[in-house]
Amino acid sequence: MATIHIDYLGDLRTDCTHLQSGTHINTDAPTDNQGRGEAFSPTDLVANALGTCIITTMAIFARRDGIDLKGSELDVTKVMTSQPPRRIARIEVDLTIRVETLPDEATRVRLEKIAHTCPVAISLRPDLEQAITIRWEEVVSA
Repeated sequence: MATIHIDYLGDLRTDCTHLQSGTHINTDAPTDNQGRGEAFSPTDLVANALGTCIITTMAIFARRDGIDLKGSELDVTKVMTSQPPRRIARIEVDLTIRVETLPDEATRVRLEKIAHTCPVAISLRPDLEQAITIRWEEVVSA
């Protein structure tokens, strides 16, 4: 059974439906490739998939240890090749993990390893550079 249904809307745009939930996202070609850049481009979604996979997978394992990663943030930067063929050359993920109590060093190392080996990370081409920076911040709850 299909996971996603995609309708091509014309003018380099699509409407994508996640069939289980009915959630929609649209895509548009980027401005540097004949589009208007008014929605995620397909390559933006690849970069987004890496960032969301990293935090989701880390949160699954952190939850098992009673650690809540809510409030953590990621900034993701996609860098395209400058020479043909056009493809993603590098994805930079700048992750700030915010927790009430910093986990011990062994737990942090284990969770950081998970970030580098999430399903999307290990599915991408080996020559696509993944630059993942992780900072841990202890926050005081109000």
